[in-house]
Amino acid sequence: MARINLLPSDLANQIAAGEVVERPASVVKELIENAIDAGARRIHVYVELGGKRLVRVEDDGEGMGPEDARLSLERHATSKIQRADDLAAIHTLGFRGEALPSIASVSHFVMKTRLRGEMAGTEIRVNGGAVASVQEIGTPEGTSIEIGDLFYNLPARRKFLKTDTGEATQVSRVVTQFALGYPEIGFSLTSGPRTLANWPAVAKFEDRLFQIFGDRPDLLPVGKSLTGFGIKGFVAALTEQGPTRGTQNVFVNRRIVKDRTIAHAIIDAYSNASIKERSPEVHLFIDIPADRVDVNVHPTKAEVRFRDQSFVHEGVKHAIADAIGKGAVPELQLLPESSREPVPAAQSIPGVLSGGIYPSRWTQLGAIGALGAEGAGGAIGALSALGATGALGPISNLDPGTWNAEPSTQNIEPLKPLMPLGQFRDTFIIAVDADGIAIIDQHVAHERVLFERVMERLTTGRLESQRLLDPVLVELSLESRQALLSHSADLDRLGFGVDDFGGDTLRLTAVPALLGRDDAVVALRALAEDLEGLDRGREVGDALRRLAATTACHAAVKANYPLTHEKMLHILEELRRTAYSSVCPHGRPVMLRLTRREIEKNFQRI
Repeated sequence: MARINLLPSDLANQIAAGEVVERPASVVKELIENAIDAGARRIHVYVELGGKRLVRVEDDGEGMGPEDARLSLERHATSKIQRADDLAAIHTLGFRGEALPSIASVSHFVMKTRLRGEMAGTEIRVNGGAVASVQEIGTPEGTSIEIGDLFYNLPARRKFLKTDTGEATQVSRVVTQFALGYPEIGFSLTSGPRTLANWPAVAKFEDRLFQIFGDRPDLLPVGKSLTGFGIKGFVAALTEQGPTRGTQNVFVNRRIVKDRTIAHAIIDAYSNASIKERSPEVHLFIDIPADRVDVNVHPTKAEVRFRDQSFVHEGVKHAIADAIGKGAVPELQLLPESSREPVPAAQSIPGVLSGGIYPSRWTQLGAIGALGAEGAGGAIGALSALGATGALGPISNLDPGTWNAEPSTQNIEPLKPLMPLGQFRDTFIIAVDADGIAIIDQHVAHERVLFERVMERLTTGRLESQRLLDPVLVELSLESRQALLSHSADLDRLGFGVDDFGGDTLRLTAVPALLGRDDAVVALRALAEDLEGLDRGREVGDALRRLAATTACHAAVKANYPLTHEKMLHILEELRRTAYSSVCPHGRPVMLRLTRREIEKNFQRI
């Protein structure tokens, strides 16, 4: 007796529904995709109890005639593809012909549709996969589909649904994603008596972004074109806040997807700019020839496979890197006169303003000579150890032989040249350009410069190191010692030589050339703290970035340290050559800007 049987069609449809339909939001996604493929210019979604009681999607697309309406409920009936070759280059959102029969098999299903130009429409009612009625009706052009009591015949599946609010949130997210991807289509969403969204059709994505999120100056535009490959959209700017998480909407040929390659590229781009862990907000549109991406790899069509995976990864990574590298500098706004606190009479305070263009005047206010390795952690001299270059050539009080002008290898538009006027409290550089006044944190700016130089050198080898004639014994906790010893190879690349001396002690035998002996010990302790919090499963690159950031921080010129005009000018020139001049690797802002317009407005010149 045969033990293998053909499954009844209704059971087969319910099994297929388990793959395609997970929740009400899945139903909304499939129906909106059909509406877009049908040429809709207006789509309205209505739900009750988060979609568990009712989902209705109405569109003004081309609709269907009676025969096509009936065929659309048969499994694998579709107008999108006709032969196997069509799967190699899919241009529509739907193509399998599974969604409608799968949805109809687990709900009370009502479809009303009228072909554009026809006098009458068709209504089909289906209960749990069984057609209950087919009749001619009067209905607007387009299609309206109602899904009642989803999973009513699969109580086990219905139990896994979330609360009404939770399911409504998922539906809202799906509608928002499609609205972002198709700004030329009007979208609206109603939940019970409440209208949650109403976004009329607009001309471009930027207008739809404003409709949904309002003014978002914290989002940076992305735009990159390669051969047969384009990327555009918006990504979150780097900020000084801690780990950040935001919505990530990624579209491939206008299909919303979740792809590990793209997700990794996003993280990689931000990791190169800042060591802070983040899952930033992004809205990216990737256009790629249809024959170079396979969308037929997942039942819900949420995943894709790229023919040139590494090419896509690098393209996305560099597009985002370019965008965040050009991040806007925070702007200051002057307070109205009435709201300002009284300012005491000006006094000559040493250190308030120093090192400016007029040495004869500003030297008496606290300007001093060259930065040495001591007191400033190597400061400007640290750049010499890294082989960094200055656009101005030799600088006074530094070894001229270590500075050779080289063209920048970055293809990112640099900051405009800034002319330093002096220091505020020997901590902030005050500079000007044609756009206004900039206030630069000298330590943070130098830290960004050193970090990029360190990372640049590490990509080709290791940092220069100097052996200590008298090794330094450093006492550390057990966790700190283990963290450092487990990354001894990474430390060696940075120029640190460490070995276990026994007990609670490590022996420091070599230090990076850009750090002095004492600063190297302080940096080593900071490195131990950084590495203690690093998950064991993290990539070596993450550890190196943390090590490089900490090393750069301790080597950078400190606050409360006077700089000559030449040193300030050099820091600003080197900052212009960096890829990410707006933030340090720890996420702190490098500069604040008081724009020319703000100044003129407060002097009543505009």
